[in-house]
Order: sequence, then C-alpha cells, then structure tokens
Amino acid sequence: MMQAFVMETRTDSGLAATACVKPTRLRVQVSGAVQGVGFRPFVHRLATRYKLAGFVLNDCDGVLLEVEGRDVDDFVEALAHEQPPLARVDGLKVTAVPFQGSRDFEIRESHTGAPRTRMVPDAATCDACIKDLFDPTSRFYLYPFVTCTHCGPRFTITRRLPYDRPQTTMSAFAPCGACAQDYRDPSNRRFHAEAIACGVCGPRLSHPIDGIADALKDGRIVAVKGIGGFHLMCDAHNETAVAELRRRKRRESKPFAVMADGASVDLIAAPTVAERTLLHLSARPVVVMRRGPVLLAPSVAPGLDRIGVMLAHAPVHHLLLRALGGDQTALVATSANFGGEPLVIDDGEACHRLAGIADLIVTHDRGIAVRADDSVMACIDHAPVYLRRARGFVPEPIELREDGPSTLGVGGLLKATVTVTRGREAFVSQHIGDLDTAATIRLYEETTRRLLENLGVALEAIGCDLHPDLPSTRFSAHLADAAGVPVFAVQHHAAHLDAVVAEQQLRGPMIGVALDGHGQGDDGGAWGGELMRLDGSKWRRLGHLAPLDLPGGDRAALEPWRMGVAALIALGRAGEAAGRFPEIELADTLARAWSRPGGGTTTTSMGRLFDAASALLGLRTHQSYEGQAAMELEALVRVPRCLFGGYRIDAGVLDFRPLLAALPDLNGDPCLGAELFHGTLVEGLTAWVVEAASPDGLTQVAFGGGCFMNRVLTEGLAAALRARGMTPWLPRAVPANDGGLSLGQAYAARRSASLPHSQTASNRMPMDPGRSRPGSEAHPDTPTSNDMHGAFDHG
Repeated sequence: MMQAFVMETRTDSGLAATACVKPTRLRVQVSGAVQGVGFRPFVHRLATRYKLAGFVLNDCDGVLLEVEGRDVDDFVEALAHEQPPLARVDGLKVTAVPFQGSRDFEIRESHTGAPRTRMVPDAATCDACIKDLFDPTSRFYLYPFVTCTHCGPRFTITRRLPYDRPQTTMSAFAPCGACAQDYRDPSNRRFHAEAIACGVCGPRLSHPIDGIADALKDGRIVAVKGIGGFHLMCDAHNETAVAELRRRKRRESKPFAVMADGASVDLIAAPTVAERTLLHLSARPVVVMRRGPVLLAPSVAPGLDRIGVMLAHAPVHHLLLRALGGDQTALVATSANFGGEPLVIDDGEACHRLAGIADLIVTHDRGIAVRADDSVMACIDHAPVYLRRARGFVPEPIELREDGPSTLGVGGLLKATVTVTRGREAFVSQHIGDLDTAATIRLYEETTRRLLENLGVALEAIGCDLHPDLPSTRFSAHLADAAGVPVFAVQHHAAHLDAVVAEQQLRGPMIGVALDGHGQGDDGGAWGGELMRLDGSKWRRLGHLAPLDLPGGDRAALEPWRMGVAALIALGRAGEAAGRFPEIELADTLARAWSRPGGGTTTTSMGRLFDAASALLGLRTHQSYEGQAAMELEALVRVPRCLFGGYRIDAGVLDFRPLLAALPDLNGDPCLGAELFHGTLVEGLTAWVVEAASPDGLTQVAFGGGCFMNRVLTEGLAAALRARGMTPWLPRAVPANDGGLSLGQAYAARRSASLPHSQTASNRMPMDPGRSRPGSEAHPDTPTSNDMHGAFDHG
C-alpha cells in the first residue's frame, strides 16, 4: 500500500517542506514554472549530492521525478528551498512508491499530452554568458547566440509544451560534439540547456557585428532581429538619424526607447534606486525615468522630461554596444513596424516591410515562434508599475485569491491583451496592440487560441466589453458559440477596477476610481471619469466627472482644441473660441453649432479633461499619438498647487469648471497652469472619494484606467487618501491602461459564472455580443482611450 501526501505549504520565501515518514522511494510531481529553467539538471545535481538513484523528466504538469536511497527526505527539503534562478515552484506532490533497486539517476525523455504546466518567460543574457561572450579562450567568444539554463529565449522560441528542443525553433540546429557534451555533462551549466548552440552548429547573423556598428556610426538606420522581433536602431545622439527614422516610420512625436550599457545610463538618464533595480531585472524592460546630464537627440522624446531606457538583453546587443564603444553610447531601439501593425518577426517579411525604413536589415536563422514586444515599466507611488507587459514577464501568471471556473477575458480595442484563468492563476498574454488593422486582429486571434491550447483549459465563461462593435467583442461571440459557454459583458471601467481587485486579492466593499479616455457606459454614453462602489460581483456608479461636450466624437481625442472649445462652451464663453484658436478656422463654427440646444454627445472622460486644459493653456491643439497632450502637460509640473475653489461636488458629480475658467487667464504661463491643474485635480478627487466613502466607513480605494499612469496625479491622490486613513490600491501586475482590461473581464466573468443566473449582477448579465444591450445603444464613434504614457509603448 502506497503512502502519499501533498506538500504545498507556503511561506513568504516560497514553499516550506514538511516532515514526513521516510519512504524508500519517492515520486515527486513539481508544478510551476519549471521547464526551460534548468530544473532537471538541478534535480540531477541534488540527487548526486544525496547519492540517490532514479529519474527526472518533463511532463504535462511540470517536472516528474522519482528518487530512492537513504536521504530522500533531505533531498525533498533541498528541492523545496534550493531552486534555479528562473524557476518558480508552486507545489510539490510527494508520493511513496515501491522500491526498485535502481543504480543510477537519469534524465529521461519528456512525456507529452494535454499541457497543465506553463512556459517560462525569456531572460536576458546572464553574467556568466556575457563573460563567455567576451572571453577569447571560450568557444562562445563573440557568438551572438550564447545561452545557458539560466538565460536566453524561452517563451518566444517555444512552439508547444513540454519545453524540449524538438518543440522549439532550435529544432533546426543539431548540436555539434562540443555542445552535445556540454548538454550531457551534469557539472556544466548548459546541462540540458535546450537552446545550447555555438558558432559551429548554431544560428548565425546575416551581417558581421563590426559592419552593423559601422552603419550605426555613419548615421544609418538598422533593423536588428532580436528575441521577440526586430528593433529599428540608430545613434540616439544623432539628431539627423533620429529625425529621419521618425520620417520613415511615420511617427511624428511619440517617444522612442533607448538602449544603453550600464555605464551610459547615468549619463543619459537619472535613475532612482528603484528604477535602477528595474533596469537590471532578468526581463530587461524599458524603464521610464528622468533625463540625465548628457543630452540625447531632441527627437528622441520631444516635449517630455522623461525617457525610456533599457539595458541590452540579447548577446547581439552586448556585442553592438561594445563595438560602438564609449561611455556615452546609446541607441534608439524601437519596435520594427509601421504604426498599428504587428511587430515584424519573419526574415522575409522584414526584408519586404522594412526596406523603406532601414538602410540595413540584420536577420538570423533562429526562428521566432511568438511575437513579444519589449516590456515597459515605471516606478509610481514607490513601487513598479507596468506601462506594457510583454517580453520577459509573459507568460508568468498572476495568482488569484481562490480557485474558480476557467474563463477568458478578451480585452477591448486598444492595447489589446487576452487573459485565461486556470485554478488560482490568471495568464495574461503579451501586449498585442490596437485592434484596428486586419493583421493585428489576426495576431490577436492567434494569440488567444495559442494561449488556450498551451494551458489546456476547457472554457466555462467569457468576459468582454459592453461595446458590441469591438473586434474583441465579436470574437468572443464566435468563441462562445464554438465552446457553448456564456459571454458576460463587463462595463469598461468596472473591468479596470476588477483587474485591481483580482491581482491585489482584495475583499469586501470598496470605492473604485476609474479615470481614462473612453469606455461605453451602461447608458450607452462615453464614460471616463467614474466613481464606483465595488462589492463582490456587483458594482454601482456613485458619481462621475461633470460632462463636457464631445465635438466631433473620436476626433476630439486627436484634436485637443475641440475639447478646448467644449470647455469654453461649458463656461458660457463660446464667443472666445475664434480668438483662443485663431489658426483653426473651424473653431468658431464649431463653438456656435455646439452652443445651440440639441443634446449633442457628451463625455465624462478625465482624458478629455486633460486635453481641454492643454488646449486652453495653448500647449497643444493637435496630437500625433495617444496621450501626447496629457504627457506634455505633466512634464511641466514641478510642484503641484491647488486653485482655491477650483472644483465643486454636487450629488456625486465632480465639476472642474472653475479650474478650467482660470486656465485661459494665466498670462501665457503654461507651467503654472499645469501645476494648478494637477494640484486641483488631486484635491477635488480626494474630496470626491472621501465624501462617497464616509457613509459606509469604506477605507479601501482601487485606482484603474490609463490616467493613473500620470505620476503626479497618482502619487498626489494616493498620498492624500493615506493622510485621511484610507488605503489606495494601484494596478501593479498589469497596466492601469487597457492592457489590464482582459484580466478584469476574466475575473468578473469567473465570479458571474459561479452565481446562479438569478443572482448575476445586472451589469454583468450574459449577453449576445452581436447586439447592443437594451437601453445601451453604442456610441456613434469607435471608442478611443487617452491612456496616459501609452506613448512609451515603444511600438
């Protein structure tokens, strides 16, 4: 009779082993991120240390092993507490099995089947491999694909699980004798490193490093194939080169990310301790930080006081930076695509699509199985936040508070992601992009199906946006029909807040503040500045920003002068429109037309309020990328200050018209205007939240929506609420912008699917995504969001 127990005890530092009756032979099932991280070699070394026989292999659930000998309990204790750098162990299931009298310990071929484990994110080149890269005595000297079990591509080269070389794009490369020997040597850190290769047997670059470096020194634009796609690169100090890249890529002002080595970062930027820590994560994200003393080309990030910086994350990047030399070396490194199109990953596609942008296209023959843009992060309110979550972090799951049905959240229109829940985990896809081109929609559908296949889940419900005409909503209807599961329509801003509840594992009633550019409301209107009460599967709108007209619908998001006219109309000063915007012939006509009674479209959007302020201060009448006006306004703030009487609260409506009225009269001082605007927003929002929370004594406040990527606004509001005894909760595991919507939708659908139909919250009822809900006609224009700092998406 077999003895069995499950060991899943958690401590702050991870799993803790528990004492057990010592069996002769143990079978151990290890779950978590344990494939492709050197876990089997790690097990082999442990078994050797304790003189145990048996085997280890990858299977559908993670890693399966059996050990026998005298010290099996010490082995299990070490297994729980000593792990490879990239591994994450979620559970150990230990079972006593009959003694077999084995003499050796071996690594066996993987078992295949329906996957229940998960892939591991890509990891930047480790220090040991960098040392090999520049060691003339190493056989990996100057080899641009050096890797080991502690670093290198994983997620982006894996076609399917389990993670073995035949299942990856490395299957085309047969290891040479030396690589095969390293692969079989338990003492070598490349023992069972599936991506192992060298200059004799592995992938090769299409161009020599020195030639690429010479092109960059000459001011040319180079497309370089990396881990999850191509980068467009040029000298970040060369204004002519950077401006030409903008012209060719048709990217007028949106900031470019910059790649530098560690010595250069302190010259081109001024990172805080926390930002420096983010830079050195194994994911090597782009980190948004203040500019440094050595100025980059003005066209790198025009109009902004911050830049996005990342360190090299692939061997080819280290080689390039070394070949370029100098402590001030910095390269623009932006995604190789035209605006709105998916990231280029295929060599032939690169030669075709990038020929009009890049002077030199550098490819290699290691395929990319999965597109993954660079992740973008910042530090806000003393902790990291994502502006985009992709390479290096995906597909790491987000832990939920409890088990529940397997659900899918399909996201919205902009910054699309999808989320699948399985057990207590939520798997959020990499950033996909805006669903406004056929190519991106195809990538979106492919990503969804791939995620579902790799996780091996049987869907029980789907969460989508309320807007019936979004590509994601229509896609959810097709999936639901095929799977025979219900679709729950989740209001856009409730989904933003549910994402925070999910990742922070919050309980009980709380206040939610959702601030963004646009999301369809229950009444069919354009919401974007919402105060809500959240309680389990239900939410209730407690208040909103005072509505402003939305002249031109979606065009207002591209032309802030329209919101400036709307503000003048709201102030009863429509006659000033022509004088305030003399270069815009339509301004006076629009002011006259929208001043007449007729009930035109209005919005409660905080994003549009930022646009109105920018226009009234004379900062920006048009914007070339999402959130440009708001970001430039934030960049002017040094010390926020409050305008006395700058807001009013009436029956839950927060009205900033007194603030807007003061902005045109600041004698052309945009810095003062920016500081008054931000400071007054903080004061007004604080009073709004406190007033709504007081009757029930609520103290928890969830922040959601892209406006919470504004550092000044977020940190000011969080500090003010803490001073009043409240606890603000920010999105940390997913972006505050629409990149986090899918998590909130999946979480809301999961809770609604668990309720009897009669108890399902009215604002999360199952719906036919092909039709508008009764009483909720679609907004006449395609929704647009003003998710601040989406500009650092680096796409």
